[in-house]
Amino acid sequence: MTVFDDLVGQDQAVAVLSRAAAAAGEVVAGGRGAGMTHAWLFTGPPGAGREDAARAFAAALLCPDAGCGHCDQCHQVLIGSHPDLEAVRPEGLSYSVKQTRELILRAAGAPTQGRWRVILFEDADRATESAANALLKAIEEPPPRTVWLLCSPAPDDLMITIRSRCRLITLTTPGTEAVAQVLAARDGVPWETAAFAARAAQGHIGRARALALDDAARQRREAVLGIPRSLTGVGECVSAAERLVKTAEEEAAAATAALNDNETTELRRIYGEGSTGKGLNRGLVRGGAGALKELEDRQKSRATRIKRDSLDAALLELVSFYRDVLAVQFGAGVELANDDLRFDLDQLAKKSTPEETLRRIDAIMQCRERLAANVNPQIAVEAMMLALR
Repeated sequence: MTVFDDLVGQDQAVAVLSRAAAAAGEVVAGGRGAGMTHAWLFTGPPGAGREDAARAFAAALLCPDAGCGHCDQCHQVLIGSHPDLEAVRPEGLSYSVKQTRELILRAAGAPTQGRWRVILFEDADRATESAANALLKAIEEPPPRTVWLLCSPAPDDLMITIRSRCRLITLTTPGTEAVAQVLAARDGVPWETAAFAARAAQGHIGRARALALDDAARQRREAVLGIPRSLTGVGECVSAAERLVKTAEEEAAAATAALNDNETTELRRIYGEGSTGKGLNRGLVRGGAGALKELEDRQKSRATRIKRDSLDAALLELVSFYRDVLAVQFGAGVELANDDLRFDLDQLAKKSTPEETLRRIDAIMQCRERLAANVNPQIAVEAMMLALR
């Protein structure tokens, strides 16, 4: 067993990373270490496992045996407690230049256990332009024992000057059977359920696991995929849009409520709320008002991002449905992601033309673009629903 065993369907990437990890050991020993570099860019579609691949590579770099998978170094990396691994994930809509500069300062520190200082930057494409420029300077002149691992859906999402200084690792969408085998073997999911979840998730391992193990996830999928047959009039379109947006808001609230309370309580404690002593409590809380306001802004941004991601996931479900309709209309011999809804697919395929199906797919993609441009979600989704009708 190695740290790369969980990377389903990524044999080519695993081979490159394994060689690089071995070369990294040569560098530590004073050799040339051909194939090892200080900056890496992991790209691939959603569900391909960009962050998992980057974390596995981090474990291989910090492990004395290039990622054995069972030593303390590997274990600490995989659970996120290794002192030489700095894992960063933008919680809000973007990653600011202030946060990037703070990260660069931390990255400049020497490794505490003698090998490498690894910075794993998830969703690096969310860095603002100023943050990207600051990041570029750090990648151009990194400390001798610092390795940057950047993750992004596509290379073009990052500045070309950053891309040119990174070694590219491109991950692919795993096949349905490979994902189903993982669910069956590692999670004990019955094969029929595993096959359904893998097919419906279209290679997204995390999504497939949720569909296989979580009743709520399956119910949400059923609700989204029931939208096309419910759009019989304008009123129904507006109602469907309201339900979709409300569901996203509820998911964002559920995901952030407890975390927000803990963060706010901790910050107030740090600034002295509840402390004893004449004048102590009032002065420290007043001094932390700016920090509290900054925290609230970050929390709002995080909630907006979660809501937007939830909506986007639902829109992609709809795209997969109409893509299957189009496949049925053309008689294409391809695997249908929503084959469990074959009756609905056949009915809509008979009642519409391929041109109408393409127009509906375009409407969904336009809605995604509008949401990314900060258009009011209710307005954007309503316009989409009317176009789908």
